Amino acid sequence: MRFIEILKNIWKIEDLRHRLIITASLVAVYRFGSFVVLPGIDPALLTVLQNNASSGLLGLLDMFSGGAFSNASIFALGIMPYISASIVMQLLGIAVPYFQKLQREGESGHTKMNQYTRYLTVAILVLQGPAYIYGALQGAIPGGFWDWVLPSTIILAAGSMFVLWLGERITDKGVGNGVSFIILIGIIARLPHALVAEVDRLLNAPGGLLVLLLEILFLMVVTAFAIMLVQGTRKVPVQYAKRIVGNKQYGGVRQYIPLKVNAANVMPIIFAQAIMFIPITIAQFTAQGGGGFFGSLMNSNSFWYNFIFALLIIAFTYFYTAITVNPTQMAEDMKRNNGFIPGVKPGKKTAEYLDTIMSRITLPGSIFLAIIAILPVFANLMGINSQFSNFFGGTSLLILVGVVLDTLQQIESHLLMRHYDGFLKSGQKIKGRTGSIAAY
Repeated sequence: MRFIEILKNIWKIEDLRHRLIITASLVAVYRFGSFVVLPGIDPALLTVLQNNASSGLLGLLDMFSGGAFSNASIFALGIMPYISASIVMQLLGIAVPYFQKLQREGESGHTKMNQYTRYLTVAILVLQGPAYIYGALQGAIPGGFWDWVLPSTIILAAGSMFVLWLGERITDKGVGNGVSFIILIGIIARLPHALVAEVDRLLNAPGGLLVLLLEILFLMVVTAFAIMLVQGTRKVPVQYAKRIVGNKQYGGVRQYIPLKVNAANVMPIIFAQAIMFIPITIAQFTAQGGGGFFGSLMNSNSFWYNFIFALLIIAFTYFYTAITVNPTQMAEDMKRNNGFIPGVKPGKKTAEYLDTIMSRITLPGSIFLAIIAILPVFANLMGINSQFSNFFGGTSLLILVGVVLDTLQQIESHLLMRHYDGFLKSGQKIKGRTGSIAAY
C-alpha cells in the first residue's frame, strides 16, 4: 500500500525521524500543561466556566487553547496574546518610521521586531491575566489580590510565553511552523469532544443518522472549497528574451508567475478573530456582559459580530497581501533577468499591471474567506451543536487545512530531497502556504 510505503520512507530518513519525534514530544508537553490547573483552584468549582466555554466566543477561546481555558490551566491564555501583539507590530511597521526602518534592516531588524513583539505580548498578558481571573473564574478564586491573583497572573503569563517557546522549538527542531501547529493541536484536541456531543444529539433525534451523514458530506464539501482557496492561483505569463553568453543561449522561453488568489492564507481570519476577542477581554475584566451593540459583539451568532468579523477579514486580506506580495520587486526581478509580460512595458508598467491583477483576484478571495469564516453561525441556526459547528468552516477549518498542507509540504520536501516518492504522484507537489503565524 502506497501510504504504508511512504511511512516507511519517512522513518528511514534519520533527520526527519528525529524532527517528528521532537515535534510529538513538544506537543505532548503542551497537552499535559493544558490539564495543569492553577494552584489553589478546586476543579469542582469550574463547572460554570466549562458550561460557559461550551459555546460562543468563550467556546472559540477554549478551542484555540485546546481546552486549557475551561480547565483554568496554566496555559489558559494560550497563544492568542502573541497573535494580538503581532498584529500591532505589523500595523506599527506601516505607520511608524522607526519600525519601517527596522523592517528594512534585514535579519538584525527582524530580530529587534521579534523582541518588541515579545515585550508587547507580556504587556498584553499582564492585562489579560487579571481579566481572565476576575471574569472567567469568578467564584473559583481562593484568595485576594496579593496572595493569589498576582501570583496567578504571573503563572498565566509565564505559561503563555512557555507555549510560545514550545512553538518556536517546533519551528527550529521539529516539523511545521510551530505557533500555527500549536493552534492546530488545540483545535484537534477539541474535535473528538465536539463530535461525540453532536453524535449524541443526533442519535436521540428522529432521522439523526441521515442528518449526521449529510453534515459529514457538507463538511467534506466545505473542506474541499477551503483547500481550493488555499491553493488557488492565477498564472501570469512571462516571456524571457534570448541572451547569448559565450557559446550558450539563455531564455527565449515562456514561464508563468503563479499569483495566489489568497496570498494571505489564514492570517486575515486569525488577525480578525484576535480583534473580535477584545470585547470578551473587556467583559471579563469588568465581570459583566454588557448590552446593546457591545453585547452583540460578544455573541458570535449575532448579525453585528459576523458583519464586523467579515469586514475585518476582507480588510486584513488586503493588508497582509500588500505586505507579502511586492509587485515592484517582482517587476524589477523580471527586468533584471530580461523577462517581460507580453503586451506590458517592463518596469513601472509591469508593477502596476501585477498590482492590478492582485487587487482583482484578492477581492473574490477575501470575500470567499469571509464567507467560510462565518459558516458556523449558519450551522448554529440549523440546530447543529455549537461546539461541532465551529468545524463547519470558520477559523478552525481553514487553520486545519492550511497548517496540515504546510506540514505535509515540509515532510514531502525531505522525501523528495532524498529521492523518495512524495505523497502525490510523480511530478506533482503539495502546495503549502506562503506565510504563517510563525513568520512573526
